[in-house]
Amino acid sequence: MRQFLTVVAFTLLTIGFFAAYSNYGIPQIEPAPPPKDEKLDLGSMTMDQFVALGERVFSGKGTCTLCHNALGRAPALENITEVASKRLEDPRYEGAAETVEAYLIESLVEPSVFVVTGFGKKGTNDKESPMPDVSGGGIGLSEAEIAAITAYLQDKSGGEITVEIPSGIENKADEETEEGEPREAINDPEALMVKFTCNACHMIDGKGGDAGPNLSRIGAMRDRTYLRRALLDPNADVAKGFEPDTMPPDLGEQMYAAELETLLNFLAGLK
Repeated sequence: MRQFLTVVAFTLLTIGFFAAYSNYGIPQIEPAPPPKDEKLDLGSMTMDQFVALGERVFSGKGTCTLCHNALGRAPALENITEVASKRLEDPRYEGAAETVEAYLIESLVEPSVFVVTGFGKKGTNDKESPMPDVSGGGIGLSEAEIAAITAYLQDKSGGEITVEIPSGIENKADEETEEGEPREAINDPEALMVKFTCNACHMIDGKGGDAGPNLSRIGAMRDRTYLRRALLDPNADVAKGFEPDTMPPDLGEQMYAAELETLLNFLAGLK
């Protein structure tokens, strides 16, 4: 009887220990809320404020700095107004823009109309850009936000700001959500891949970019512990042949815990 009670006591202590450790010992994933749509008072906004808005969207909601950075994963934009004029005359240009402003806007929503040599999706002979349409998918920039980014790029590259601050454009997000209200969690792994632009760098079944490891069979090559660490701390174990600081280090902070598990389940199943 004493041995039985000893076993029961030991079992209860063990369960209690692991329960306490799970709740207090393991860091809890409490992601910061994703970038929110600003309530735009375009009627009273100066051009300097509009350019500043463009910079915030460029660095935040637009996720542009994920690729357009010092690592050179996407074309440099420091002199974009100068090179845009040349691209309009390039025989490979397939768009309809006639001005630098129109080209910049077009490049945000139809990035494949002109792909800079060396920056196209692998296997497309620089005919298809890995960049998504920023007006759709998980990014979903409004017309005003796209115009603001365009003004910011013109200003940043030392060009003339030809963009006019839009008027009569309502911010749909203001109509649909209360300020500070969190977004709904995404339970579709493919939608998560789009939301966090994973396919811009990672290829799955022949689709996507090649700036990061191919994930087509990642579930057969790596266990969940590795995959979780790769998402939460991407520099902890950088895949051979790839550079550190390529993947955003705060991806785990941008996701809800349930989204992280959804993405993990998806990646673990790629075998």
